[in-house]
Formats: sequence, C-alpha cells, structure tokens
Amino acid sequence: MLLSYIVPCHNEEESLPLFYTEANKAAQQLKLKYNLEAEFIFVDDGSSDKTLNLIKNFKIDNGRVRYLSFSRNFGKEAAIYAGLRAAKGDYLTLLDADLQDPPNLLTEMYAEVLSGNYDCVATRRATRKGEPPIRSWFARRFYSLINKISSTKLVDGARDFRLFNRKMADAIIGLGEYNRFSKGIFSWVGFKTKWLSYDNIERAAGNSKWNFNKLFAYSLEGIFAFSSAPLAIASFLGLFFCALAFVFIAVIIARTLIWGDPVAGYPSLITAILFIGGLQLFCLGIIGQYLARLYLESKKRPIYIIKEEG
Repeated sequence: MLLSYIVPCHNEEESLPLFYTEANKAAQQLKLKYNLEAEFIFVDDGSSDKTLNLIKNFKIDNGRVRYLSFSRNFGKEAAIYAGLRAAKGDYLTLLDADLQDPPNLLTEMYAEVLSGNYDCVATRRATRKGEPPIRSWFARRFYSLINKISSTKLVDGARDFRLFNRKMADAIIGLGEYNRFSKGIFSWVGFKTKWLSYDNIERAAGNSKWNFNKLFAYSLEGIFAFSSAPLAIASFLGLFFCALAFVFIAVIIARTLIWGDPVAGYPSLITAILFIGGLQLFCLGIIGQYLARLYLESKKRPIYIIKEEG
C-alpha cells in the first residue's frame, strides 16, 4: 500500500528542511508498523525563494520525492488540487510545510482509516492559542455564520491536514470547479470522517502567507461557494423596503387628508434616498459576486499551469 504526502509550498525555504525531517520520521514509523510505502509530492506554488531548489535536493536524495512547480502563484487551493491529481497512493494526506500540521499524528490517523470504520481522519485545532485575538474572533464568527446559512457544515478550527482513502480522493478530484474552497469540498463530498483535536502549534520557521485581508477574501469565497443565502437576503431586503414604501405612502396620504400637512422633510428625504441607493448597490454587489464566479467558471481556464515537474 502507498501513502501520498501532498505538501503545498510557497516561500517555505526556512521551514521545509525541518518539515522534511519530521515527515520522513513519520513515514518510517508507518513503514515499520504497517509496511506502508510513501511518496512525497511537493507542489511549489510559484515560490520566489529557494523552495524549489530544496525540493530538487530532496528528490536527489530520495527517489520517493516528486514535485510540481507552477508558472506563478496560483494559490493554495490550486496547489492542493494539483497534488491530489498527481498522487498515486491508495491513501493520501495533506500537510502544510510549516509544521503546524504535526506529522506524528499520521500513525494514529492511518490506523483509523485502515480499520474500515472511517474514510477520512481530519484534524481541528482545539485552541487558537498564539493567534491574534481579533483574527480568532472573526474566524469563529465565520464558522458560526456559514453553518447557519449553508447545508454544507464546517467544523470550527478545521485544518486542511487530513488522511483519506482513494475513493474519497477520486470524488474530490472529480469536482473540477475553478473557484475552490477545499474545507467545503471535503465536507460536501461526504464520506465518514473522524475528527482529531490538537492544540494550536506555531510555525516552525518563516512567516505566515495569510494576512487578515486574504483570510477575509477566502471566507467570502467559502460563503459564495456553498450558500445562496446572500441572494435570498438581497431579495428579502427588496421586498421589505417595497412594503415599507407603501406604508409611508399611506401615512403621507392620511396626514394630508386629515390634517392638511404639507409634505416636508428635505433632509430626511435625502437621507432615505442615499440609504436606499446604498442598499441597492449592496444587493447588486452580492449578485455581482455570484455572476463573477459564473464568468470565471465559463472561461474554462486551467486551475493551475505547471512550469516544471520531476
């Protein structure tokens, strides 16, 4: 049996040697205990440092190492998809190169999948220790929101780090959508999954490539990819303000007929116009987000372009 280690990399020259050492230790343990062979698939996501050179050195020393190098930075989601398509294993695992995904958990994860009780063992952070408080607060609000507005449920603190069988991998590969949100895709395809919790682990070296803006954009991608609730909200707001407009018309007519009050209130009128105009643009923006994704899907552009592989 073969386990494919899929490792997306973007400017990870500082942490990659440390990761490779730990991943090899995990592979040796699995080999001794279960006679499980390993292959390492490093996906260089357009790195500008020495990441690719390090991976090539790994390949020289170890024939089990393979790599894909993108022509530019296509993003982690594209790297995950490329790694899944390239993997030959009976089982597959996704790991980050910064050692926030501890490879020593793989023995326990493989045992659960091998038992036949689960198709996948996934991991989640039990705590967010070491993460900025504001970022943790927004992360929790995101999971709370998306689980309310989407039928595809996500586990709070879920990591991409997981180990799963070939049947599940083939189902994910079959979803070739351009705008990808892997946490949602893993949940959407189903299959029986066991969750393992562990305390948050700091990066072994280097700096995170995810800032607040990127994480916020990624969360919006998840919402638009797995929920149509924003469109329903836009429709509801339109109906609500139409009804409110009729109520105001009735009030103005009644006041004029009964008390003869003139229609006044220029400042409030301007405020109402600006508010309604802003609301209309907001609703158009929601529709535009869905249309933009349809536009990108209709182009049928490749999710990634491989410049070099080995």
